[in-house]
Amino acid sequence: MQLIPRHDPHLTVRAAGALTVAVLRGELDLVLVRHLRPELDALVREADALALDIRPLGFCDATGLGLLAHCARSARARGAHFQLVCDQPWIHRLIRLTGLDELLRPEPVLRPLPSPLSTGHRARAEHPV
Repeated sequence: MQLIPRHDPHLTVRAAGALTVAVLRGELDLVLVRHLRPELDALVREADALALDIRPLGFCDATGLGLLAHCARSARARGAHFQLVCDQPWIHRLIRLTGLDELLRPEPVLRPLPSPLSTGHRARAEHPV
């Protein structure tokens, strides 16, 4: 994996072949959402495959869930692969209670890309919007 240099303690981005992995840290609340949204929007526009790793988050509120849902919808609408990496039961519960489980489909570990994407070809949207 190649680390993409940046100076943001809340967001680390690395490339692993065709997959872009964005690791979010801190408390995903209104303040952090406003800070991260432009950068995540750029990643969603540019990446053929994007994984948001939120395992290091210490907190996530409704605005944070809204940002995650926005990223998932936007990525899939343009035919990009999207995955949410989350191993925290309390975030899984929030996702389930808000009815976002089908959209976000959190998984506890980063999984490999399906083979068409691993060769650099864009796949169809996984989730209709």
